[in-house]
This record gives sequence, C-alpha cells and structure tokens, in this order.
Amino acid sequence: MSQWMLWYLLSWLTGSPLAALVALAVIWWLGDRFTFRVLPDPLRPFGRWRRMGQLRRTIEVNPHDRRSRLELAQLLLDARRPGEAAKVLRPNVEAGDDDVHTAFALGAALARSGDTDAAERVLAHARAEEPRFRAGEIDLELGKLRVRRGDFAGAREALERVLELRPGSVEARYFLARALAGLGLSADARRVREDAWREYAVLPRFHRRQERPFAWRLKPWRPALVLVAVLVAAALAGRLLVAAAPSRDGLAPRGAAADYDDQ
Repeated sequence: MSQWMLWYLLSWLTGSPLAALVALAVIWWLGDRFTFRVLPDPLRPFGRWRRMGQLRRTIEVNPHDRRSRLELAQLLLDARRPGEAAKVLRPNVEAGDDDVHTAFALGAALARSGDTDAAERVLAHARAEEPRFRAGEIDLELGKLRVRRGDFAGAREALERVLELRPGSVEARYFLARALAGLGLSADARRVREDAWREYAVLPRFHRRQERPFAWRLKPWRPALVLVAVLVAAALAGRLLVAAAPSRDGLAPRGAAADYDDQ
C-alpha cells in the first residue's frame, strides 16, 4: 500500500486529514524504532535531562561523589553545555583525579568553551595516558581544536592519526580537508572531501545519522535540495487539503461549491 493510500485511509477513519498526517508520522517513527533507528529519538533528550537531575541531587547530598560528577559532565557535553561540564569536573581534578576519562572530558569541555591553551595541555595529558583512547577520540578533539585556532599543521597530524584508527570517519576527513585547505593544499583538500563522501555513501544506515552533519557540510547543496523538496511537498499537501475540505453544505469540495455559485 502506498503512503498516499495509507494517508487517504487514515483520513477516512479519523475524519481529519491533519490527524491522518500525525498518525502516519507516528507509524513511520515506530517502524524506524523497531528497525533501522535512523530517525532521532524524541525521548532521548528527556531521559538525559532526567538523569542530569538525578546526578545533581546526588552531588548536592555528596559533593565528593566523583563518579557522579564525571557522568554529569559527560551528559553536559552531549547537551552542548561545555562551560558547565568544566565547572562540574574541576573538583575531581583538584581532588587528584588524572585518569584518561576525566582528563578527556575536561579537555573537551575546555576546548568547546574556548579555553584553548588549557584544553591543549589537558588533552595532551590524556593522550599520554592512553593514545588510542576510544579509537582516536582524543586526537579528533585535538584536531578540531587546532583547526579552530588556526594551527593547521598540528590539526593535520592529529587527524591523520585518527584516520589510522577510524578509516571510515567522515567527521575526521571533513576537518582534515579544512586543515589541508588552511595549509594551501587545495588539491589534497578536494581529494579528502571526495574520499569522505565516498565513505559516507557506504556507511550502514544507523551510522549515517551520526556522520550526516559533516557529510552535508561537504556538499551543502544536498540539505538545501531536501529543504526545497519538503517545502514543495508541504505546499502541495496544503493545496490537496484545501481541495478535499467539504463545502458548507457538506456535499462538495470547496472548489466545486465555488464553481456552482459562479454559475
């Protein structure tokens, strides 16, 4: 059954084309949840917010709970709140925690909040502890930091190490292309961008969601094309809904009723 026929059937059952669209979106989302899990999970931010509240209450009762502080900092990083993450982690560092997990989380928080010099030092310490941490996660953070601060040679070195451990990383290739372009190596940067897109094209569907923001930055016309397609589809759907809406007497569409009145 086509999606159009399914929407038409749901419209007939619910008596509302808009309710049918909502039901169809729910069906798509549930199908994705039980299969590929490509679509974002709207419940995930709520679960993260709830867990952050639990950890904050735990830390209020026991400020020396270092494990809760580390977990809270990692959640804050996921929520794009690096300044708060660094603030939460500082008591751990002051208490003597210098393990790779704490150092990496603090270094990432400092890097993303703009404290680049301190971030370099902390991330260098984390890399000395475990160079292959999370398959090159430290080098990836260093590479992005150095691209932002204009250290393109250092970024290239770090990102090439990442690709030795993660050959399929579109994110690492995207920032490597930026580093090469900053060094004036335009041909190499173009080659890396092409390689990144080829890697993205063969990734499993569940992995593409993570890499999609960087893949679309490689070819910005693709999200623009998707946006145009969505706007055109929305406009057509609106016209169809208006045409299908009943007239005042409930017997004919509005367009037909208007033609009848003109006669």
